[in-house]
Amino acid sequence: MHVVVIGGGIGGLTTALALHEAGIRATVLERTREIRPLGVGINLQPHAVRELTELGFADELAAIGVPTADMVWVDRSGNPLHREERGTARGYRWPQYSVHRGELQMMLLAAVRERLGPEAVRTGTVFEHVRQNPDGVHVRAIGRETGEVTDTTGDLLVGADGLHSAVRARLHPDEGPLRWSGTMMWRGVTETDAFLTGRTMIHADAGRGARLIAYPIRPGAAGQGRSLTNWVCMVSVAEPQPLDGAAGWNRVGRLEDVLPHFTDWELGWLDVPGMLAGGGELLEYPMVDRDPLPSWGEGRVTLLGDAAHPMYPVGANGASQAIVDARVLAYELATREDPVVALRAYEDKRRAATSAIVLANRRMDRSKPRNPADADGSGDGPAQGIYTKIARTYRNSTGDDVAELNARASLHPPIRKGNTGMTFKPEPTDVTSTYYAAWKVKDFDTLRSVLAETVDFVGPYGSATSADEFRAKIEVASEINTDIVVKKVFSDGPDVLTWFEMHTSVAAPVQVATWSHVVDGKIARQRVAFDPRPITG
Repeated sequence: MHVVVIGGGIGGLTTALALHEAGIRATVLERTREIRPLGVGINLQPHAVRELTELGFADELAAIGVPTADMVWVDRSGNPLHREERGTARGYRWPQYSVHRGELQMMLLAAVRERLGPEAVRTGTVFEHVRQNPDGVHVRAIGRETGEVTDTTGDLLVGADGLHSAVRARLHPDEGPLRWSGTMMWRGVTETDAFLTGRTMIHADAGRGARLIAYPIRPGAAGQGRSLTNWVCMVSVAEPQPLDGAAGWNRVGRLEDVLPHFTDWELGWLDVPGMLAGGGELLEYPMVDRDPLPSWGEGRVTLLGDAAHPMYPVGANGASQAIVDARVLAYELATREDPVVALRAYEDKRRAATSAIVLANRRMDRSKPRNPADADGSGDGPAQGIYTKIARTYRNSTGDDVAELNARASLHPPIRKGNTGMTFKPEPTDVTSTYYAAWKVKDFDTLRSVLAETVDFVGPYGSATSADEFRAKIEVASEINTDIVVKKVFSDGPDVLTWFEMHTSVAAPVQVATWSHVVDGKIARQRVAFDPRPITG
């Protein structure tokens, strides 16, 4: 099977990686001439971090992201109005990460080129139209520099081309303009002093239609008392209405348009006017979304990410939902015989969930009090109550349930037969079954012997050269309930390499083992998802 993906953003690249892990060929067509680390900070919610972890990015995410500890609502004087824990502090088995969007995209791009090959992403290629027949799709694109017309054939087309999706426009030509909330947003990144826990996301509301969200995005900076702080200023400037024009997310803004709304803010522990003035280039764009669609695609074509469900960023959920889209899509395609039926099953699962989030984000944006000092409208009610209610309502509306995510089965699909034609050495199911049986009874000597003479790496704690050392590192990881990465490399000669990689959390119901095999520069992978609880010693 060959899937053509339009769009090389976070959703499109994750789709390519998820399809590859399922044994499905993917080609990404991206309109920009060069994919560069643009943008500012974004958040990855635990449900998205889980999917990227199961795709093998646990170490990379920890290297580029700040694990968010809590979310605090404050007024413009810095007084706390509501607080809630985030990520692992709230009970999830996966953290919430605050990351630079560009760094995340470059991480995914490098992985696609490494795993799928350098030609898997074709930049400077503008989608024009798609023609379907009973056996597949014919995708026409134009080279931005040469004007050359190219035709790509595949079995399916996925439109992951963002807010101004050309694929969506082809599928839904009468949809009309974007919906503007009446709020303008200015975003930037500034070096500041660390604030609160050093891993806190703040939402400050001064009333008068001005709000601020800020959070750190550089790992380790808080240890030096510093923070690379991503900030978003939101100012209500009009009534909700259709947007007249485009909504480019990387349009350069002007400081003089936003600073006057925040000059008298004094949080005490964060210099808001100084942060805005010291941020260098800032980006400006309207807060927009679209009404949920009754259907995303037709036949062999579907949508994904912002192309399918653009949403207000107030819930910090857009990129996360695109990542989950990608994994569900790959799972359905790998587990169903008919790819068209698989696309509709994917849409049925994701459309309802993402529509609920789109509408919940609208309600949350509208429910902000005009003046936090009068949050209940009576003049003497506590402001804390309204933010507690907003947070609780949003969680209930979006299915943000800790126990449900922790207990949910993995979306790792079985590998489609005939994917690579390569042979794995040694046979993964035999070794991993022995491994998990030993894990169940904490037989660390057997664990070591399964992985040969030594374990090369027990992440993030280095190598283990004895059973006692291996046991000690596992116990340290268990105490902080972190993911553990175990790697062992086997060499069969200069051009043949096989390695074992296992991602697990001690408390997780599903653990994932991967055997990778490289021959002459080509890589094949087989993943085996296990529930260790039924295994006995």
